[in-house]
Amino acid sequence: MNRNEMKLEFDSYSANEAFARVTVAAFMAQMNPSMEEVADVKTAVSEAVTNSIIHGYEGEVHKITISGVIEGQRLSLEIADQGVGIADVKKAMEPMYTSRPELERSGMGFLFMEAFMDEIRVISQPGKGTTVLMSKRIGQHGA
Repeated sequence: MNRNEMKLEFDSYSANEAFARVTVAAFMAQMNPSMEEVADVKTAVSEAVTNSIIHGYEGEVHKITISGVIEGQRLSLEIADQGVGIADVKKAMEPMYTSRPELERSGMGFLFMEAFMDEIRVISQPGKGTTVLMSKRIGQHGA
């Protein structure tokens, strides 16, 4: 298998966060990942989707899109919203930073994504939305 792609679009209800996690886990199953690799990717997806729901759309219901690509042993994911966007991505990615402190958010979402994935990049424009690009090499069992 050279390359395999998928695209998923769903409403920004918090109930759909679990749907997104399971869908990505099912997509990556063909890569024969370890349980730890599946858990890592599911956690990163959860954080990105939750950010879109809480921060991107601020409780309003709009669309979130997840695109996935498998190339060899690399899983690449793109999680996008058309929400409020992030004015200062660098600041938003700092540990403990949250734009919604009244919700008692930990401000650790991007930190978790960085910890569980090999690469993460955030592209955002105020008023236009945010896209989180992340990738992970699968199949490094014991390496």
